[in-house]
Amino acid sequence: MALKLHTIICSTRPGRVGDSVANWFHSVATEHADFDADLIDLLDFNLPVFDEPNHPALQKYQHAHTKAWASSVDSADAYVFVTPEYNFGPPPSLLNALNYLYLEWNYKPAGIVSYGGISGGLRSAQMIKLTLTTLKIVPLYEGVTVQNVADKVDKKHLFHAQDLHASSAQKMLDELSRWAKALRAMR
Repeated sequence: MALKLHTIICSTRPGRVGDSVANWFHSVATEHADFDADLIDLLDFNLPVFDEPNHPALQKYQHAHTKAWASSVDSADAYVFVTPEYNFGPPPSLLNALNYLYLEWNYKPAGIVSYGGISGGLRSAQMIKLTLTTLKIVPLYEGVTVQNVADKVDKKHLFHAQDLHASSAQKMLDELSRWAKALRAMR
């Protein structure tokens, strides 16, 4: 049985390039034999700043947007967060989306595809790992880092990966598969 992988576009701002990077990664993930891959866009869920009256661990969701988000997250065995770096950290849209839920995230692995300027979003990737572990998500060591992303997206809004990106993506997907299979017993 194939593992369900969600590649999540974490930036929701107009003019973003995250969808270009995510589309590339998703195409790589769909070729991996172990995964049934879906591309998930946070923008589609239109999550306001956390507005649920109850703690997420209770799963007493009041709003349709939370219920839709919870259903999506719960259906996956593994995640890849495609995230930029904003002011040395992750975008507020990602932190907000993570904070909406708790049990749906538990005991699943996550990889990170980060992008940005010269640092390639590494600070964002490192900072979000603290939040991931609090949600009992296992963040992987392996990841994909895209430095100077603006130079790799053309006028048609297509991301042009380099060999290093492709090989890093394969290594991360292989590890995601190992961890997702191992963690199934804990869910």
